[in-house]
Amino acid sequence: MVGHASLPSLDDLKAQAKRLRHELEAGGTPVNHSRALELMAHQYGYKDWNTLHAALGNQPLPAPIALGQRVSGSYLGQAFEGEVIAVRALGEGERYRITLAFDDPVDVVTFDSFSAFRQRVSATIDRRGVTAEKTSDGQPHMVLSL
Repeated sequence: MVGHASLPSLDDLKAQAKRLRHELEAGGTPVNHSRALELMAHQYGYKDWNTLHAALGNQPLPAPIALGQRVSGSYLGQAFEGEVIAVRALGEGERYRITLAFDDPVDVVTFDSFSAFRQRVSATIDRRGVTAEKTSDGQPHMVLSL
């Protein structure tokens, strides 16, 4: 069985099966679409299309951000630009623990007579780049512009 990382997407596999079907028919060997899908599964080392399809469904989705990527957004209501210095998938890959290094420190306090600047922060985001944690006024702690 071929590893998940080397499998094309589901749409690509279906397109390959369609091309295979047309090639076989042009060569005088008519096959239906389901047989072409089965042949594609065998080509990739799977016993049948259902097994290949299940293997594709079990692949984790890629993280919405990558190590070293430049990002921007807001943190505790303050705009920022920075770099992703750590990213780790949590659970089934629907949430990610990230650490960002801001280009310029962000004041995380809104009180006029007090400031607290942060240049490096960690947060847990979803696939949209938004934290579940919210401030007292209901805004997410972090929102990335993805």
